[in-house]
Amino acid sequence: MTRNRHIAGRTTAVLCATIALTGLAAAPPERPGPLVYVANLHSDTVSVVDTRAGTVVDSIPVGDGPDSAALSPDGSRLYVTDSAADTVSVVDTRTRAVVETVGVGREPSRVTVSPDHRSVYVANVGAGTVSVISARTLAVTDTIAVGDAPLGLVVTPDGRTLYVANAGADSVSVVRTDTGTVTGAFRVGGGPTALALAPDGRHLYVSNLTSDDVSVVDTRSGTETDRIPVGDQPTGIGVLPDGRRVYVANLGSDDVSVISTRSRTVTDTVPVGDGPNGLAVGPDGCTVHVSNFESDTLSVIDTSTSATATVPVGDGPTGVAAHALSPAGV
Repeated sequence: MTRNRHIAGRTTAVLCATIALTGLAAAPPERPGPLVYVANLHSDTVSVVDTRAGTVVDSIPVGDGPDSAALSPDGSRLYVTDSAADTVSVVDTRTRAVVETVGVGREPSRVTVSPDHRSVYVANVGAGTVSVISARTLAVTDTIAVGDAPLGLVVTPDGRTLYVANAGADSVSVVRTDTGTVTGAFRVGGGPTALALAPDGRHLYVSNLTSDDVSVVDTRSGTETDRIPVGDQPTGIGVLPDGRRVYVANLGSDDVSVISTRSRTVTDTVPVGDGPNGLAVGPDGCTVHVSNFESDTLSVIDTSTSATATVPVGDGPTGVAAHALSPAGV
């Protein structure tokens, strides 16, 4: 198993290096590269970034105070929380237009989509609830009471369990998705803000804003097994597709901590822009995208070299969503 993981890691590194060297030459200049969507809190827009060209190719008007964004598995829809309007904007990524606005709870601040794209989950930080939206009807089908100030959300690969980080309760709620019931909760560090799951679902990683660390939770036992010190005020978090590294955006220290999941230690620290907040791992694992709230930029980190490119975006960038390919017809 160890040897196979080592081989997989080397294969991923070679693939990323090949893409970095040949990507620009291989694709016709008129065809967009992989797209990243950035919610801009202060300009009420979503920036559409072509990561190959390193430029913003469009700006989509959404609701008041867009705070986070999540893509459907096929990349055809983008869901954006409008935190000041208590709504979710549903964007058709082909037309780049809002096709529906869904009313949810007070101060919706995070959103995620189930792996089968049947349900969209929205954490309402001001209401202490999670709204469940049907992706088919675009109507709220359930409202689930969780802990105080829910922020981070993640669904297990099988879609059966939703984890919710409660920033005001220093806990993570466990929700059974078929019944919408909270089946338990476990304690983590101070001010849990964002969640990321290992690809196999065995471990949950929790960024703790006020205790400056990352909790590692065994999802089978529901217990915290480790705490890893990182930078100042960790916020966004993501795991590479091979499960070997975790990336954490540190709001207060303007950098990203890179954690080895094997040693559970920080192995690298990557400087980015001012006030890094949202973070999204590219589906191929070759890049990590970080929104910098104070400098109005997106940092794109090459995971094979830790080299960083910077793209100017909208005013007050927060949530980030990444997809492997441009939607058909764009």
